[in-house]
Amino acid sequence: MAKIAFLGLGVMGAPMAGHLAAAGHEVCVYNRTTAKADAWVARHGGKAAATPRAAAEGAEFVMACVGNDDDLRAVCTGEEGAFAGMGEGTVFVDHTTVSAEVTRQLSGAARALGIGYVDAPVSGGQAGAENGALSIMCGGDTDTYARAEPVMGVYAKICRRLGESGAGQLAKMMNQIAIAGVVQGLSEALRFGEKAGLDGRAVVEVISQGAAGSWQMANRYETMLEGQFDFGFAVDWMRKDLGICLDAADEIGAPLPLTALVDQFYKDVQAMGGGRWDTSSLIARLRALDGGS
Repeated sequence: MAKIAFLGLGVMGAPMAGHLAAAGHEVCVYNRTTAKADAWVARHGGKAAATPRAAAEGAEFVMACVGNDDDLRAVCTGEEGAFAGMGEGTVFVDHTTVSAEVTRQLSGAARALGIGYVDAPVSGGQAGAENGALSIMCGGDTDTYARAEPVMGVYAKICRRLGESGAGQLAKMMNQIAIAGVVQGLSEALRFGEKAGLDGRAVVEVISQGAAGSWQMANRYETMLEGQFDFGFAVDWMRKDLGICLDAADEIGAPLPLTALVDQFYKDVQAMGGGRWDTSSLIARLRALDGGS
């Protein structure tokens, strides 16, 4: 079993760290809100640290799942950052969805210190984290990934190296691009059915078994029809991710017309007060546009 630090105990990080503890690893956690770290320790054991550096000291692996580029820089760098507490030959694994730019910066800084670095964003949402069934897209050198893979495997359904540093983040961008279009299409289909006077549940029972079927349809159609949007990934975070996708697309010259459009639709949802609603709330925007009848 390994000595592991886990930085960030949000809806994803807390259950991921919990799986590590349940598997027998020695886990030290850090969270910006210390009460969350204390509550995690009360539930899972292990210990909490006051800073990322303190959490990382003596750890073989340091895992992070924080909010955005700035949050990741904050837990990695500086006098109290994790890198300052990590020894040569240790491995840092970043599960945050961040830009390719910050990944390049931090992986380079880690390399200069003799620290291995794997960018490993996840997909599967809160349920995937709680059930230990995440899809993990990884970038980094082969040897470092091979060392980290068994640790990540504790909470992964599939974990795969897709290239050198940054490849994991680029793959996560593909994931978010694909999801954006699927959710908008599902929202339009369900709202069309409502306006046409059809029984949405009966229709989905049929079409979900054909080419229209998707994870989003299987897991979100009922709550979408009921107007319940407190499940999973929030609109605010999706807009953060889509912004990363659109910036990267500009950099490499890849057109993303649908993604750009759906990003603006999510902006409309934010303006409706739905920033903390889950991403399936695109249907609420359609209802608002046509009067909700």
